[in-house]
Amino acid sequence: MALGITLILWVVSAVVQGICVKCAADLIEKGTASLEEAANFTIYKISTLIIAVILTNLLITFGCLALIVPGIILAIIFYLVIPVIVIEDTGVLNSLSRSSTLVSNRWLKTFALALIVGLITATVHFVGNLIGSPLGAFSVIVGSIMAAFIQPIIPISTTIYYYAMLAKEKMKLPPPPPF
Repeated sequence: MALGITLILWVVSAVVQGICVKCAADLIEKGTASLEEAANFTIYKISTLIIAVILTNLLITFGCLALIVPGIILAIIFYLVIPVIVIEDTGVLNSLSRSSTLVSNRWLKTFALALIVGLITATVHFVGNLIGSPLGAFSVIVGSIMAAFIQPIIPISTTIYYYAMLAKEKMKLPPPPPF
């Protein structure tokens, strides 16, 4: 049952992150965003997003089971998979490779961003659980509702980080010819 719930959460996460990334990318590139357009594009990429999320989460989980550090390294390497799929319109394997390329030489920045955003969402969830503690078992629901309001910060910050890494990549121009 836990495996089924985990898979359902990964699928829902893929859809929600895809929509948030598409909206954030459209706001950055065009200045406007349409929720309907973002949802339609996410449905178009749904199988790629779901496979990528399941694959990366499995790899990260197995990495964490192998002494935690490999899981953290894989999480950093695959941090930009969703934005790469949505913005560059790539497939699963290409997105894994592209995320690794964008994050290379910026591991500490990527880890710091993931840690800060994770701590923010975890803190809000924890505070929600504390606020809901008089409700007993339902305190988790209060915490989840509060976290749902802050949860979009993850794909939005990841999208902004993607564009920052893309700009840094483009700045690496080859040296001019010697003549």
